[in-house]
Amino acid sequence: CPLPTEQAALYQSIVDHLKEKMSATEGIERKGLILATLTKLKQVCNHPALVSKEEPAQSHSGKMIRFFELLDPLLAQNESCLVFTQYVRMGRLLQTFLQEPQNQKAVFILSLRAGGLGLNLTEANHVIHYDRWWNPAVEDQATDRSYRIGQKRDVHVYKLICEGTLEENIDNLID
Repeated sequence: CPLPTEQAALYQSIVDHLKEKMSATEGIERKGLILATLTKLKQVCNHPALVSKEEPAQSHSGKMIRFFELLDPLLAQNESCLVFTQYVRMGRLLQTFLQEPQNQKAVFILSLRAGGLGLNLTEANHVIHYDRWWNPAVEDQATDRSYRIGQKRDVHVYKLICEGTLEENIDNLID
């Protein structure tokens, strides 16, 4: 997913802020700064509204634009879809953009953690990982919730990744 200009600018400002702060910190404080920044960068990739006070819009996030490019044709064909995200706020934001009655029945948004706790959701044959988990086994386990005994159709899995960002680097490391 390409980042729109404003989203890319916010992403870069967070990277620049980290570079600036790194020289002034060390030890555990430095590690905490890096971890907090990694989390913030992943959230910006999902949608800038997760880290800023802006009014959320679909067009502000390249990933959300791509999400609906994937989802809209599926819904037009009466397909069902599971959407996994690791951020509760992101799930709620997606929910606000999926308020149409037919969308509520066809899309189930849940966290990766919930997806790994024994739910068998064989009604859906499309799985979208809105954001990547650090551990691919967790993603696989969540995906497996829709592909269990009783699933009659092929399961299609999509993983949304922002180009030129930490997400792309994580994806390369996982591969």
